Amino acid sequence: MNKLATLTLATLLGLSTAQAADYNLRFSHFWPANSGVHQGFEAWGKSLEAASDGRIKVDFYPAQTLTKAPQSYDGVKHRIADITATVQGYTANRFPLTQIMELPGMADTAVHGTCVLQSLYDEGLISSEYQDTQVLYLFTHGPGYLHTRDKVIEKPEDLAGLKIRRPTTVVAQLLESQGAQPVGMPAPETYPSLQRGVIDGVAMPWEAMKVFRLNEQAGQHAEINLYTLSFVVTMNKQVYNGMPEDLKAVIQSHSGMEWAQKQAKVFDGLDRAGYEEAASANHHIGTLQQSAWQAVFEQATEQYLAELEARKLPARDVYSRARELSASCNA
Repeated sequence: MNKLATLTLATLLGLSTAQAADYNLRFSHFWPANSGVHQGFEAWGKSLEAASDGRIKVDFYPAQTLTKAPQSYDGVKHRIADITATVQGYTANRFPLTQIMELPGMADTAVHGTCVLQSLYDEGLISSEYQDTQVLYLFTHGPGYLHTRDKVIEKPEDLAGLKIRRPTTVVAQLLESQGAQPVGMPAPETYPSLQRGVIDGVAMPWEAMKVFRLNEQAGQHAEINLYTLSFVVTMNKQVYNGMPEDLKAVIQSHSGMEWAQKQAKVFDGLDRAGYEEAASANHHIGTLQQSAWQAVFEQATEQYLAELEARKLPARDVYSRARELSASCNA
């Protein structure tokens, strides 16, 4: 081999070595690859890679390509994926205190709800629910509203007989109390279900109406602060524990409130985009009076807290602190 070829090969091998990451982390989630939500996660991954000098690389698997939405949390626990972003309520009964955030009227925006949720975790009020993974950050979307194909929703009794996609069992209880038929399904499955008439409507934030193209199928919108959904970005604990201390520090610097709020701002932007999309299509958008729904909301809240108390969980303490944080986070 001549000297030029030897030098070229050595250079290429050197570049290959320099570019190889110590850890290639597989990040699984259910949002589409072309969505702003995915782009928010990508920004986190790129920042992590830069802060680790390329020793950590994040490979993304959006749109349920690695784990299905309901199995995402267990997928990380059992290391099918190394990291996931998922809905706690998709794993029934595992995060009951976290799901207090789903009760009506808990947050006005994603930034507001995220401040409450991440603070509850940081204060140790819900952290015991996550001992089997390494939590990076938690966030919420903005208020979840009612969106239907045909029927206009104005008051609670208008829900009677309607098949409404619900995100979790907490929201299902509220809908069922008014005679609706809650249908459980992950967000990516809602478009064809609306299209085929399998469901009459969805309980969703404006963000989801945009990201999952649901404004194409639902032309009636009822803005009533029905619920706020919680999300977690979390990591396989064994992978995290196996990292050297300097890389653990990089992971920690990309955890907590700062990154939670960055992702929340993405959701608030998508909420605005989803609303504007529906408005420009001349959809019917009704802003409902909270007073007409207050009794329903109080009943749903009391029922859920009582169920958790029966399980010997400190539900009212967590709820009370969440309401305090809701006021202070909004100040």
